[in-house]
Amino acid sequence: MPDKNKEIKLKFIVTSDIHGAIFQYDFIEDVLTTSSLSQIFTYIREQRQNKEQEVILLDNGDILQGQPIVYYSNKSILNKDRAQRNHVIAEVMNYMQYDAASIGNHDIEAGHEVYDYLREAFNFPWLSANTVKRATGEPYFQPYTIIERRGVKIAILGLTTPAIPNWLPETFWEGLEFEDMIESARKWAKIIKEREKPDLLVGLFHAGIDFTYNRQSEETFKNENASLLVAQKVDGFDIVMAGHDHQEFNAVVTNEFGNRVLVMNPRSLGKYVAVVEVEMRYDKVQKKYVKKDVTGLNLEMNFCDVDREFENNFRHYIALAKNYVAQPIGVFTRSVSSREALFADSAFVDLIHKIQLEITGADISFTAPLTYDTRIAKGTVYIRDMFKLYKFDNLLYIIELTGKEIKKYLEFSYASWFNTMIDENDHLLRFTTNQKGETVLFGKYYNFSTAAGIKYLVDLRRPDGEKIQIIEMANGQPFDYDRVYRVAINSYRANGGGGHLIEGVALSHDELQQRIIKKYERDIRTLIIEWIKEKKVINPSPTRHWQAVPGLWWRKGRIKSLRQLFSNGGSFHSIGNSSKL
Repeated sequence: MPDKNKEIKLKFIVTSDIHGAIFQYDFIEDVLTTSSLSQIFTYIREQRQNKEQEVILLDNGDILQGQPIVYYSNKSILNKDRAQRNHVIAEVMNYMQYDAASIGNHDIEAGHEVYDYLREAFNFPWLSANTVKRATGEPYFQPYTIIERRGVKIAILGLTTPAIPNWLPETFWEGLEFEDMIESARKWAKIIKEREKPDLLVGLFHAGIDFTYNRQSEETFKNENASLLVAQKVDGFDIVMAGHDHQEFNAVVTNEFGNRVLVMNPRSLGKYVAVVEVEMRYDKVQKKYVKKDVTGLNLEMNFCDVDREFENNFRHYIALAKNYVAQPIGVFTRSVSSREALFADSAFVDLIHKIQLEITGADISFTAPLTYDTRIAKGTVYIRDMFKLYKFDNLLYIIELTGKEIKKYLEFSYASWFNTMIDENDHLLRFTTNQKGETVLFGKYYNFSTAAGIKYLVDLRRPDGEKIQIIEMANGQPFDYDRVYRVAINSYRANGGGGHLIEGVALSHDELQQRIIKKYERDIRTLIIEWIKEKKVINPSPTRHWQAVPGLWWRKGRIKSLRQLFSNGGSFHSIGNSSKL
């Protein structure tokens, strides 16, 4: 029986977007790291020893993609008999004694077989109220859970960003739909209030804070990042935990009903945890516990030592993953860097283009750098290096686009990336200022999509929508704006990710599905590994098939024709101050 004369202190510790950063080791870079669940567990142990408080441990999604150790474990689920199945994430999170977790978009990306297995393997509820069965409208996962501590009744409602169909193939979410977060939150907050009568309602939402991201607005149905909107527009929440966007956030907002809601986001990769302390007192008039005080802090974890017992307990998984990524697959005759891809046609991206074109036999390839600043050294390359070359677990598609649509696609891509330059003092790249006043790239580097299979010019002095001039096919044949071309592209982009095909080309989601003529079952990284193993020795080099140049300078006598630009070696010409990045 709880002592109703005493105040009760609750401490919520929340992780989010861990992306496989379980141990103090980066399996991709082969180095020790400064953030991991192993270090976070040291902090959790310490807090649980304090008997003056009740610790509630939560996770806010996206734990099944990132480091090779989770990729390896995901694939092992697909390959093993059900009786032999195990998963490092299930064992780790059960060991840490999580109380609840929400489901992220990258958790859905692991596929039905993996997340269906984990839903049963976890010793805690995996929450997503707005992920529903298409046939019945009923929640596919548990929508909420009730946690009681010393008589205090806490409701945790889980929600997942509803934009998943814009990014992932339907095979990953077959039979499911993702409802609007605001509508779902209103529905379930009412149900929880009437059915459970909790003392505290916590939102555990795998969605970001900035509801204007990707040209959306407050009114956008199924807004990708609606966590702050739910806090503002839905009555009943005391605390809202956000995630997905990897941004730090900590603020108290007053919602439309005049109530104060603490909204927090602890970034990603275990660098921070969100710590929320709630003091509850028993109100004898209302005959229930009420909030006395709520404080939030995003606490950096690099001060914590590794929990050696934690790491030793899972050394078998660590050894398996290390052996996996250390497998040699071929030799690179030169080093490649993704940083070059921000400024020009690069060997890094063109290697992906080359592989996609050879595997598919397509006319044209689209791809982008999926890492901002990584390098693969010349010499023997290993499976770990392929997580640098291709970070995400996308599938390879072939779609059909006309020549006009290919131009529109490229116009959209470069408008998010290259600035319109008037003179040599202008920036080459587009910059903006974030909420902290820092200068950052306007767009996301993984959306900086280029093409191979054609030769084209990016005229920096022309306005957005008029920058791209396609000269010819890479083999010298004419490029026909009315012809239908077969295009190699990843599943994220082919399903509408980044907006290139939805906004740039103006295709509906239904039209996109009709344009897809082939889907490869294995992820692109696996296809790349197999291709390199077959070739053995790879000489990565830029094709020089696209150039960014000053407006009409070639008409001043330096180069008499566009074809001459490419035949003269096609070196990159920048008139901008690219060093300002």
